[in-house]
Amino acid sequence: MKGATFGEVFAVKEFRVLFGSFALLVGGDSIKMLALSVLVYTRTGSPGLSAAAYMAGWLPYIVGGLLLLSLADRIAPRALMVAGELVRAVTCLLLAYAGLPVWALMGLVLVTGLFSPVFFAARAAMLPEVLPGDAFVLGRSVLNVASASAQIAGLAVGGAFLAFAGPSGALAVTAGLSLVAAVVLRAGLPYRAARGAARRGAVRETLRVNRRLLADVRVRGLMLAQWLPCVCLAGAEAMVVPYLGGQGQAGVVLAAAACGMAVGEFAVGRFAAPVTRERLSLPLAVLLGVPWLAFAAMPGVVWAAVLAGVATAGLAYQLGLQRRFVDAVPEEVRGQAFGLQSAGLMTGQAAGAAGIGALGEAVAPGYAIAVAGGAGILVALALARVLRPAKAPSTAPAEGAHLSRG
Repeated sequence: MKGATFGEVFAVKEFRVLFGSFALLVGGDSIKMLALSVLVYTRTGSPGLSAAAYMAGWLPYIVGGLLLLSLADRIAPRALMVAGELVRAVTCLLLAYAGLPVWALMGLVLVTGLFSPVFFAARAAMLPEVLPGDAFVLGRSVLNVASASAQIAGLAVGGAFLAFAGPSGALAVTAGLSLVAAVVLRAGLPYRAARGAARRGAVRETLRVNRRLLADVRVRGLMLAQWLPCVCLAGAEAMVVPYLGGQGQAGVVLAAAACGMAVGEFAVGRFAAPVTRERLSLPLAVLLGVPWLAFAAMPGVVWAAVLAGVATAGLAYQLGLQRRFVDAVPEEVRGQAFGLQSAGLMTGQAAGAAGIGALGEAVAPGYAIAVAGGAGILVALALARVLRPAKAPSTAPAEGAHLSRG
């Protein structure tokens, strides 16, 4: 079966808009959390509070994912995405210039972050609507590469603005990026009606649909396959800083990990046919854990960077699951399904980092990283029935549909 090409994907105007706004979002969030962490540390001198500030933007995914995701299917997606950018812009300006005490800064980030999974779900659910069939998988690959690149660029730009203009200036830059993204989304996307109707309260509907999705054996298996290997990866990455003694060398290893992810996503998305991508899911998921085993031998920074880059290339295993996930989810709750997948991933990664971090208190960090790698291999093998397609993908009508071009 012939797959889509990058040229066909980028020929779709709506995808170009989603791509541009997504890159601004990821880069802006990287700058925002770095600047907030520095701002809190400058005011308090507390490393613990600074670290908590850096993670504060991700914590609300747990609550928002459990209680609010139905909004992603009940509100028109363009309006929801634009609202998300405006909320982010206002939040950053308040953080920068309102003179709030530290507890209020943290509270503002936590409260506004409750809706982050809803905004993300609206964006993710629109992608298979503008890119049918295999083009959707390739589009996800492109966005994953953009995510890794934007994170690196965001941290670099954020560091430069912190040195030049301080935390407040860096937060103002993030607000500006969000406003640009809002304009791009409003001007570049056509109106699309909401997928679902408001039948009951948002919280009750979210809980009901979450139970429905997780009760479906096929959907649950695909979600677990996207969550659990990444949980082990997060645990390994969380130990990189203590493994290198808190030195700046950790940044080299983590940057290599981001580059490995980008290369893996690009290579599998560009050169593997749709059937091959699905067959590669299991071996790539196993690869995600194997290189971390070598940390038991305590490699130096160069080999640590190489191993991390090879391991994260295995994240491309998820590309073989994307189309199967879309096919398994009812269209009217697609937004909530993508939001639940993202919220579970964020929650699981936090748990993985905490679990391996606790282990790192009892054993050397290198051994803890090796344990995380071994757990990743075992998880991948346990999920082999899900990761390995039962049969060749069917040629559904949507796969032959023409892409809507701008």
